[in-house]
Amino acid sequence: MNGWPFFDQGDHEISPPLSSLVLYTSRIDEMAAFYTHHFGYAVHIEEGDRIVELRPPGPGVTLLLRQMGKGRKQGQTLVKLVFAIQHVAAFCDMARAKGLEFGPLHTADGYVFANAKDPAGNSVSVSGRLA
Repeated sequence: MNGWPFFDQGDHEISPPLSSLVLYTSRIDEMAAFYTHHFGYAVHIEEGDRIVELRPPGPGVTLLLRQMGKGRKQGQTLVKLVFAIQHVAAFCDMARAKGLEFGPLHTADGYVFANAKDPAGNSVSVSGRLA
């Protein structure tokens, strides 16, 4: 039931790696300090960006800290799995053909992303941010 591989219009195989986790929080500064102090992550902030990027000290998954939305409560499971892909729209079209429906494409700070849910209701995103 795997359904892989996906191919783009140029017949290039697309297998996006898990590139980052979005952690929603109302304590961005404390979270950044925690991961830099205890795990060696480095803070990276682009001017005007709403996301605080925490880069690992070596190979690994980037953590993206995002202000928690209204209606969310601290302590809930607030995670989004993000898969890096350059051609977000093409991937979403191919995923739709395989039965996974992504929401609309969003443009933010020079990259495109789209969101879906896994069977357990967890947020999943495909994004050009780190592709």
